[in-house]
This record gives sequence, structure tokens and C-alpha cells, in this order.
Amino acid sequence: MKRKLAGLYAITPDEPRTDILVGKVGLALRGGASVVQYRNKTASRELQLEQGRALAALCRAAGAAFIVNDDLALALELGADGVHLGADDGDLEEARRRLGQDRLLGASCYDRIELAEAGAQAGADYLAFGSVFSSVTKPGAVRAPLSLFAEAHRRFALPLVAIGGITLQNAPQVFAAGADAVAVISAVFEAGDIAASAAGFTRLHQQQRMQQ
Repeated sequence: MKRKLAGLYAITPDEPRTDILVGKVGLALRGGASVVQYRNKTASRELQLEQGRALAALCRAAGAAFIVNDDLALALELGADGVHLGADDGDLEEARRRLGQDRLLGASCYDRIELAEAGAQAGADYLAFGSVFSSVTKPGAVRAPLSLFAEAHRRFALPLVAIGGITLQNAPQVFAAGADAVAVISAVFEAGDIAASAAGFTRLHQQQRMQQ
């Protein structure tokens, strides 16, 4: 079953040790992360399968959605709740067919509303815009203005995810702009207290919903 996508969307860091990665993600889930995206650009296929299986089980136990970044074949092999694809990571319509209707398909739209239109038409379940701020993970990424979220909400009846340089300090303006979820790596997994940081994002989202 598809899970509601809102609040903290935690993206995993590149961590070669599965036990450490599982421990960190467990803390993020304790803090209220509703989605975990597995992203490891440096791991071997064997390690991706090992880590993915461990995280899928962890997310299942926590009631959170488990998403795989950029790799439909891996998502299917792991039995993940969905996959997130960038513009160069495969055809969205094909991914929709192969995933079926019960799993999540996310589409990166960068700063382009026309990519959101294409994603919505192809059957994406959520649309991601960014980088909304300067990002350590992708320092050269195109910047997406916060005004995109209001426009996207007017045009698409889909959850919107903001990504790129999001911190506890700037997340309130991202939620206020119309993002349903914030995708975060560094501000959660490099925090001194991962669970507390995750809980902070969760609390900010809840506060924004109460103001609506």
C-alpha cells in the first residue's frame, strides 16, 4: 500500500558499513522520518542489496516508506515501496508500468515546471524540486526558487518535495512555500543527535500544518 508522503524525507549518506547505516537510519525513523530513500553511489551491487534489504526491513517495521534512488531494477529486486528517478535515470512511464500502481514513483523536476507536467502525466506519485538552497551534496546543482511550490500546487494534485541545502533553520520557509516534505541528508545524518534533528524537521512540518 502507498504511504502518505509528508514531513521528513530522509536520504541516506554513503556509508560502507551496513550496521552503522542501519543505526543512523533507525535514529532518523525514531525522530519521525516518514520516508527513507536509499542512495549510495559508491557501493557495489552486493553491498547495495545487503544495505537495501536491511533498510527495507527497518522501514517496514517503522511504518515508513522505503524508496530507492535512481535504480528501478534495484528497487524491484528489493521489493521497495518505490523508486525516485532523475531526468537521466530512465523512462517514467516504463517505471510506472513495471512498478504497478501500488508503489511510489518520484520524479526530479529541478527548477522546471515542464518536467513536473511530464512527471504528472507519466504517473508520478510525487514531484521533487531543487536544489532550493546551496547543497554540500550537489554544489553545482541548479537552484529552484521557492515560488515553484505555489505554482506546482496550483497545477498538480500531487505531493511536492523540496531538496537541497535544507536545514532546521530554513525548513520553515520551505514548508511555508508549499512543500509537503523536505528531503534531507546532511542536516539529519551529520547532526550530533540524529534523532533530535529528525524530530525537529517533523515538528516544523506539524507546526506548518496547524497554521494552514
